[in-house]
Parts: sequence; structure tokens; C-alpha cells
Amino acid sequence: MIAKRLEGISEYYFSQKLREIDSLNKEGKNIINLGIGSPDLPPHPEVIRTLQEEAVKPTVHGYQGYKGIPALRQAFADWYRQWYRVDLNPDTEILPLIGSKEGIVHICMTYLNEGDEALIPDPGYPTYASAVKLAGGKAVPYQLHEALNWSPDLEALSASDLSKVKLMFVNYPHMPTGRQAGPGLFEKLIGFAKQHQILLVHDNPYSFILNDRPLSLMELPGAKEVVLELNSLSKSHNMAGWRIGMLCAAKERIEEVLRFKSNMDSGMFMPMQLAAVKALGLGSDWYKHINSIYAERRTKVYHILDILGCSYASDQVGLFVWAKIPAHYADAYALSDEVLYGSNVFLTPGGIFGSQGNRYIRISLCGDLSRFEEAMKRISK
Repeated sequence: MIAKRLEGISEYYFSQKLREIDSLNKEGKNIINLGIGSPDLPPHPEVIRTLQEEAVKPTVHGYQGYKGIPALRQAFADWYRQWYRVDLNPDTEILPLIGSKEGIVHICMTYLNEGDEALIPDPGYPTYASAVKLAGGKAVPYQLHEALNWSPDLEALSASDLSKVKLMFVNYPHMPTGRQAGPGLFEKLIGFAKQHQILLVHDNPYSFILNDRPLSLMELPGAKEVVLELNSLSKSHNMAGWRIGMLCAAKERIEEVLRFKSNMDSGMFMPMQLAAVKALGLGSDWYKHINSIYAERRTKVYHILDILGCSYASDQVGLFVWAKIPAHYADAYALSDEVLYGSNVFLTPGGIFGSQGNRYIRISLCGDLSRFEEAMKRISK
């Protein structure tokens, strides 16, 4: 018998769908997968070279500290100062992670007791709800609507029963909708969290993609009183498989999360940490380079959506494009299946991100131009 904590925790949607796509490929279908946001571009050559040079040294293969090497914490602090205008103490306010996804689980396990509640966005990243449930908490969705620019209705939330809520997950630039935080939203979120004594968990991995001015919740006055911010090199530096992320927060919050994390792993491979230091020191030319590639791809995706008769905002940022489906489809699953089985192209149905995504699809920008062009041809037929 499996543990009770796994009751109600289903296999990740993409894990299931990849098996189905694999079966179709074995039948000779040659499916074009435009669903998953795994960057297909490599890291900067200097980052790879650093890993190679460090990995051959005989003294770098032992266990590492739970808080990461000082050079990596300093690099994260410098990165936040340069790009987010945030001052962080590298010794006490930064915790490197083996990918920011593990940080979501660490935070839930650190702060949630049985029966505690956490507010999660709908639509939003499914891992938020899963992590809350694994920790014994209750995931309480808060709806985001296109009419409100995919921002939470904080007045409506304040009028609800928040007595058991300990955490609130937020994510801007938002996945899956690609919306940036509107004017004043961060200030309102911090005020809301303070008023109701809730910790804000800001998941911030998409801030560099197709975006000229990365933002951090930590930039706001008083943020450190209530905010834990997660960030990652997966999207910004094409290092998804390297599993390098970070948490920044007040000293007390870092110490609390570390009490859990230190029982879960034994540190990160030192050469990877040193390669991450190199990545974090890259200048604006790096971000301009990857964004020029994503901008071309986004244009192709817009063409695909036009063929499908979908509507979309043309100023989205991040690694995906979010679009509303035509009215004659029952939901986005129907459109996704029609395109998969009729054109051998997979698009993500928005319903996997929550009920508010049922009439939307999401297309990933991960893939070279030829894949998008071929997808256009297939769908056009």
C-alpha cells in the first residue's frame, strides 16, 4: 500500500502524455511536441567549458555544503543586484537549490501542518497544488481572469475565510498566461500578505525571457518580511537539466527552510556550482541573443494560432504563448486531441493548469523554426 500522502496525487500530466506520444511515434506518426517548455538551446560555451575544466580536477568530487559554495551565493547576490535592483546578503539571505522545483516542496514541508491551507493560482503550475498536498496541507485555488489581466482579486480573497492560510503562491511573469505583473500588483500583494499574516512564495523563473526589465518581489519595501522568492537558471540560461535554482528570503526564512533541505540532499556537485557562477556573470548580450531567437519562434507560433482561429495577446513574455480557443470547441482538450490525432502535433490544453484554463491552449517556444514551420503545414492541411 502506498502512503496516504500520495492519495489524490496523480502522475504529472506531461509524464502520461509523453508515454502516449512515444506510442504514437512507434506507430510512425512522428509527433511534433509543442507542449513542454524544456529549453532546446545549449548554455553559453563558457559555462560548458567551466564545467569541463573543473570536473577533471581530482579535488572537486566530494560532498558539498548544504548552502552551496560562497562563490555561488555571491554570484546570485550580484545577479540580483544587477538585474533586479535587490540587495541580498549572500551569507544569510540566499539558498542555492537543486532546481527551484525542489524549493516549492521544501517550502511546503517547512511551513505546512496537516490541515493548513495554501492559496494557489488557477490557472497555475500544477506542482504548487501537488507540493501542498504532499506536505499534508490543503490547496485552495484562487481564480485568475483575463478581464483582470490574470491578476488575483485581492478584495474578494480578503472577504473569504483565510484563517487557515499560511502560504500564497504567486508567479509573475505568469505561467501559463505570459502576463507580467500590472502596475501596483506587487505592492498590493505584500500589503495583503502582511494584513493576513501569510507568506508569499514568488516563483520567478521566466523573468528574462522576452522581457526587457526583469522584476522581483524582493525589490519592494518590506518584502523580506513576508516573501520567499524562487529563481532558476533553467530558462534564463538554458540549463534546465543542470537543476540549479535558488531561494532568497530573510535570514530567518532561509534558516527554517534549510532545516528541511539539509535532511534531503548532500549538496550540489562543485563543478556545476562553478559553472553556474560563470552563467550568472554573463552580460546583456547573452539575454539579447536568446531572446532574439525566442522572438522569431513566437512569431511562428502566432501564425499557428491564427490558423487555428485562436485569439491571443501579442505582448506576452516567457517561454510559452497562451491563447483562447474558438467557441465551437467543447474545451481545450478537444482542440488539443483534434490537432494531435489529425495533424500529429501536440499542443498543451490549458485545463491542466486549472479550471480557468479550460478554454485556452499553451504552446511552447522550445524548438527550432523548422519544427514550427512543419507544424503550420500539418495543421493547415
